Amino acid sequence: MAFDESLAERIRQRLARRKNVEEKKMFGGVGFLLNGNLLVGVWKNSLIARLGPEEGEEALKEPHVKEFDITGRRMRNWVLVEPEGVEEDDQLKDWIERATRFVRTLPAKEK
Repeated sequence: MAFDESLAERIRQRLARRKNVEEKKMFGGVGFLLNGNLLVGVWKNSLIARLGPEEGEEALKEPHVKEFDITGRRMRNWVLVEPEGVEEDDQLKDWIERATRFVRTLPAKEK
């Protein structure tokens, strides 16, 4: 399944100077990990972002945001942001920063 390579490239550029970030192909798209924990990714033409439980629920009230569900079962603390929600660089930056705030609180995973 193809994914939006231009969105992935925008994420790469945004994360380029950060330490402990790696990229992995997964779930038919691409994911970006921080300290071994999945941070954000691209699935089809949308951004997926990992947020804390409270922020994740609040984010679902925003325009162009819905639950991330590719298996028929909702992935807790993950949201899918439709293309309209990340058209502008500032929008993308905001989602990455929100995800980073949460993922930094998680213990690093061993490789």
